[in-house]
Amino acid sequence: MKVGVLTFHRCINYGSYWQARCLVEGLRAMGHDAVLLDHDADHVRRVEWRCAFQPLLPTRSSRDDVRAYGNKARAFLQAFDRLPQSARFPLDRPGEAGRFDAVVIGSDEVWNFAHPWYGYKPIFWGEGVDAGRLVSYAASFGNYDGAAIEPGWAMKLDRFDALSVRDANGRRLVEGATGRVPATVLDPCLQFPPPAPAPAAGGGAPYLLVYGHGFPEWFGARVRDWAHANGRRVVSVGYRVDWADEQRLEAGPDDFHAAVAGADAVATNFFHGCVFALLHGRPFATAPSAYRSNKVRDLVAKLGAERHLVGEGQGAAAYDALLGGPIEPGVGTRIRALREEGHAFLAAALG
Repeated sequence: MKVGVLTFHRCINYGSYWQARCLVEGLRAMGHDAVLLDHDADHVRRVEWRCAFQPLLPTRSSRDDVRAYGNKARAFLQAFDRLPQSARFPLDRPGEAGRFDAVVIGSDEVWNFAHPWYGYKPIFWGEGVDAGRLVSYAASFGNYDGAAIEPGWAMKLDRFDALSVRDANGRRLVEGATGRVPATVLDPCLQFPPPAPAPAAGGGAPYLLVYGHGFPEWFGARVRDWAHANGRRVVSVGYRVDWADEQRLEAGPDDFHAAVAGADAVATNFFHGCVFALLHGRPFATAPSAYRSNKVRDLVAKLGAERHLVGEGQGAAAYDALLGGPIEPGVGTRIRALREEGHAFLAAALG
């Protein structure tokens, strides 16, 4: 089938990039002629670049950090251009993308009404899309956890031929709006894992990788204490974290992938920090921000990995167990079972 994938594929964000890439490459591996629908809008590009250079607002980036973030952004632009994409079209005129046998909408926060620049965009609800079939894959409402979906938006979901979501919050909202129970499937990075990156030349000193920003002070202190007590450098990827020993602010998407794969452990408050730690079987601890709490909580619950979600009252022994020991084997078993379910959903949805 000729399949268009509609998602947030040009965000300067490791998770957004990788979920888009893994989904389109996964569909192509299933035999479909899949491309990312390359939507564009001036206001989206402006805010994306503002966030890329000043990700820690209200704390402003230093000149040196701005230069590093610029290199990171350029690495993303080069990575975007290597992905299979449709002709570019305006965000508010999706019909100009052309005709597709099916359009798959998701993953990421495509239905998040609270998203600062993509919220309430009809395109991500299938409006104006020229497709024989409409399918959602691992769609998420992000941090929107309202009681219900407004009727006008709920009606748009009725047009979908097949519905799947990424988390329990999405399942609750879709079922309440449509009366249909959507499938709950894995994020594309876990469903269609990318090839393992090449190992770093010459090995290198062991390190704990930090991914995220805005960490609670108690979390940073516990992670740093564990790392130094166990002979690990603390390396931050993508964002400045003042308590890290090393800042890899220039890292592009492939560099991020390699950094997680090469780490001895991962500390994160981002959803895809947890996803990539799981993907590579790396011990991890997470203290998600309020913005990401829904999706992180549901991910660890779905996989039976709740112990990796830490709170302020936990002491050094908990971090020893989480960062120094292996991920429990039942997690991998659960991921494999959910992959089978996700494949079955897509095979049925796309025919």
